[in-house]
Amino acid sequence: MHYTSALAAIAAVTPFVSAHGTGLPKIIGLNPRDLRARDLLSRTGAKFMGVDELVKPKTLSKVPVQARQNDRQCGQGIGSCAAGQCCSPEGYCGTGGDYCFSPGCLYQFGPGCPENQTPAGTNTSTIARTKLGNIEYGGNGIYSCSTPGTVALTYDDGPQKAFTNHILDVMASYNAKATFFITGNNINKGQIDITPEFSTVIKRMDADGHQIASHTWTHLDLSAISKQDRHNQMIKNEMALRNIVGKIPTYMRPPYSSCTAESGCEQDLADLGYHVTYFDLDTDDYEHDDPTLIQYSKDVFKGNVTKGKAASTQWLEIGHDIHEQTAYNLTEYMLSTLTQLGYKAVTVGECLGDPVANWYRTAGGAGTAPPVTTPSSAAPAPTGAKKFTCAGSSFGTCCSQFGYCGSTAGYCGTGCQKTFGKCT
Repeated sequence: MHYTSALAAIAAVTPFVSAHGTGLPKIIGLNPRDLRARDLLSRTGAKFMGVDELVKPKTLSKVPVQARQNDRQCGQGIGSCAAGQCCSPEGYCGTGGDYCFSPGCLYQFGPGCPENQTPAGTNTSTIARTKLGNIEYGGNGIYSCSTPGTVALTYDDGPQKAFTNHILDVMASYNAKATFFITGNNINKGQIDITPEFSTVIKRMDADGHQIASHTWTHLDLSAISKQDRHNQMIKNEMALRNIVGKIPTYMRPPYSSCTAESGCEQDLADLGYHVTYFDLDTDDYEHDDPTLIQYSKDVFKGNVTKGKAASTQWLEIGHDIHEQTAYNLTEYMLSTLTQLGYKAVTVGECLGDPVANWYRTAGGAGTAPPVTTPSSAAPAPTGAKKFTCAGSSFGTCCSQFGYCGSTAGYCGTGCQKTFGKCT
C-alpha cells in the first residue's frame, strides 16, 4: 500500500490533534478536556494500515502517484480532473485507491472523490430535528456516562465485515450492547448502503439491539471544513444509514474529536439535532493492533475501570472495529473484565439514561440504487475454531451463520452451520 497520499492529505485538512483529540485515558491522570494536541501523523498510518486491503483490492490507473515539481494536474490554481476521476493529495488525476482514498482525496478538484458521491433517495435535510430528552445537543459535547455501574463500549470507523461481525458475536455471548459510530465511505471501502458486506452487518447491529451512531461520511475534520461541507458529511451519512435501517441517528462522534465552537461546528451539529459524543477512556487500540502490543490497551482499560467500584463509577470507552486485535482480543477481554467487576456493558444512550426512542429519527425516502458486489474481506479463521470447525472450541461447539463459535441461540439457532458445528 501507499500511505504518502493519505498522510499528506490529512496533514493538510486536519489540525495537529490526534485521532481522538482530548480523550486521553484517565489512567494518565489528565483531564481529557485540558488537552487538544497530540501527534496525528505518528499514528495515522497505524490507524488506517491494512484497511483498504481488507475491504477491497485497489485498481490503479497508470497515472504516476509520486509528486514532481511542475507537472501537477489538479488542485488550487490548476483546476479539476475529468468526470469520474479523483485528485490525489499530490495533485494527480486518476482512479483507484491511491487517488481516491479519503480522508485525503482533494474533493474540491476531483469529481470522483468519495466526498462527491451521494447515496440514493430523498435528501434527509428536510427531516424535522425535534430535540427530545435532556441530553445536550451540539455544544461542548458528552465526555462521560451518568449511570453508575455502566460502561459504554464504542467502536469508530467501521464497519469491517469479519471484524465487526466477530465483535457482535462476542457481544451476544455476554448479552452485552455497544455503540457503533459508523463512517459511510472512508478508507476505500465504498458506500456502506450499496456494499452488501457492510449493509448486512449494520442491519445485524440494529437487530441485535446495539446503538447505531454517525462518524460522518468520509471522516473529515469537521472543524477544518466549510459549513456546507460539514452539512454534506452529516447528511450523506444519514442518507446511507436511512437506506439500510430506515432511520437516522441522533448521536455522533466527530472524527479526530474535533468540533470547535470557533469553526461553527458545535452550533451546526446542534441545529442538525446531534448529541456530540466523546469519551473518557481511550485504550489506544489503533496504536497497538498487534498481538505483541495489545496488552497495553488491556492494561489501560483495566487500570481505569478498577479505580472505582461499579456501584458508584461509570465509563465511556472508545475503540475501533476496523482493527484485528480489537475484534479478536481486546473486546473479549473488556467484557470479561467488566463481568468480573460487576459492570454492565451498554450503549451510550443507556449509560446516559436516554430512552431508546430518542436515539433515532424516522426517515423515509430510501434509495434503490443497485448494490455493489465486492470481494469478501480477508480475515483470520474464526476465533476458537479447531481445524476450521467448532468441535472442541472453548467458545462453544455451535458455528453461527457468520462463521464463529459459541453456545448461545445466536450461534446455535437460525443460520447455524451444521457442517462446522452442532446446531439446535
